[in-house]
Amino acid sequence: MRYPIAVLLLITSFTANAQRPADNAGDRLRHRVDSIVEAAIRADLIPGAVVQIQKDGKIVYSKAYGLSQKYDFDHQPLPDPPAANTATLYDLASLTKVIGTTTSLMLLADQGKIGVDDPVSKYLPGFDTGAKAAITLRHLLTHSSGMYEWYPLFYYSAHRDSTVRFIEALPLRYPVGRQRKYSDLGFTLLGAVVEKVSGMPLDQFEKQYVFQPLGMVHTTYNPLKNGRTGNIAATSLGNPYEMRMVHDPSLGFAVPGLDPNSWNGWRHYVLKGEVNDGNAWYAGEGISGAAGLFSTVGDIQQLADMLLNKGTVGRRRFLSARTIDSFLTPDTFHNGLGWMMDPENAFMKKAPAGSFGHTGFTGTSIAVVPREHLSVIILINRQNVGLQPNGVYYNPNPIRAGVFEAAMDWCRGSSTVALLHTAEP
Repeated sequence: MRYPIAVLLLITSFTANAQRPADNAGDRLRHRVDSIVEAAIRADLIPGAVVQIQKDGKIVYSKAYGLSQKYDFDHQPLPDPPAANTATLYDLASLTKVIGTTTSLMLLADQGKIGVDDPVSKYLPGFDTGAKAAITLRHLLTHSSGMYEWYPLFYYSAHRDSTVRFIEALPLRYPVGRQRKYSDLGFTLLGAVVEKVSGMPLDQFEKQYVFQPLGMVHTTYNPLKNGRTGNIAATSLGNPYEMRMVHDPSLGFAVPGLDPNSWNGWRHYVLKGEVNDGNAWYAGEGISGAAGLFSTVGDIQQLADMLLNKGTVGRRRFLSARTIDSFLTPDTFHNGLGWMMDPENAFMKKAPAGSFGHTGFTGTSIAVVPREHLSVIILINRQNVGLQPNGVYYNPNPIRAGVFEAAMDWCRGSSTVALLHTAEP
C-alpha cells in the first residue's frame, strides 16, 4: 500500500520523537552517574568504583571508574596504580550477610532443614539458658536478638570454633526482640548455624550449594588462598579504624576491663585479598557469616537476578517463591530477614514498597527494586584513601543515594517512553 509523502514524513517524525526521549534519558543517566562517581574520585574520597544498573534482565549501564588501588601503606600514591575494571574482585564486607549467609539460610529453610522461628539453642547449645533461650533465628536475621553490635573478638580467640563459643558466652546487651540493633555477632552465629545444619564448613557449603549453582564463579572467601591473586581491589592501610574502636572510648565500643595493649597482632600493610573486617580475619580465619566474601559485579548480578525472578535461574528453580517472599516481607522494624527494606535507609531512600538491599563497610552496596525489575550494584574500596582528618572513613552514602536516585529517575523516564510507543498509531 502506498502512502502520501506527507503521511510518511509524519510517521517518521513521530517515531523519531518517540525514540529520542529514551536516548536522552539514557544519556542523562550516564551523565548523572559519571558526575557523581568522578566527583568523589577527584576529591580523593574514593580511589575508584564499579557501578552496574540492570532493568528487565538487561544491563543498561556498567562501568568501572578510577583505580583499584591508589595508595601504599605510607599513604603515598603508587607510581603505576592499577585501574579498576568490571572484573575487579572487591571485599564485600557486610554484603556477605545477605549474599552468602542469608541465601544459605533461605536454601536450608526451603529444604525444610531449618525454620526461621527455631530457637538458636536448637543449633548452638550456649543459647539454652536465661534470656538467650528466647532468641530465634529470626531475631538474628532481623538484628533484634539483643546481642552486642560489635565486640573485639580477636582479643579472645584466633579460631572460628572458639570464637563461636566465646560469643555464646557473652551476655546480652539489650532485651530480646525489643529493638533493631545491627549486630555482626548475630550473623557470625548464623554462619555457625549453617555449618551445624549442613555438616560442612561455611565456605565450602556456599561454594557448592550457592555460588556454583548460581554461576558465581568468582565469589570466594580468602581469595589469595584460593588461587586468585590478581585484579583485587585494595582496602585499608592496616586496620586503623578498628584499632581506634578498641583504643578510643568516645566511639562507644570500649570493653570494660580490656587492656587495648593486651593484643598487638595488627596488620601493617595494605590489605589486598585479605578481608578488611578484623573479626573475620583475626578471629574467623577469613571466614565468617558477617564478612569475608570477595566478589565481582557480574557475580552479584547473578544473585540479584535469581531473587528478581522469584528463585529461578534460567529454566531451573533454585529457591521457591514462597521462601523468597517470606524472607522479603518487612517486619516490625520495616526490614526483611537479612535484607534491609526500610525505605528510610539512606542508600535507597524512598524506594518503592518491596525493595530490598544492603551495604558493606568497605563501600559496597546492592539495591533491588522488584516493582521496576531493577538492580543497582555499587562496589567501592573507600578505605584505600585512608582515614579522614576526623578519624573515620568517607561515608559513601551520597554516592549510593545519588546513583540510586538517578536509576529510579531513568526508570520513570523509560516508562514514559514506553507509553509513547504504546500510543503509536
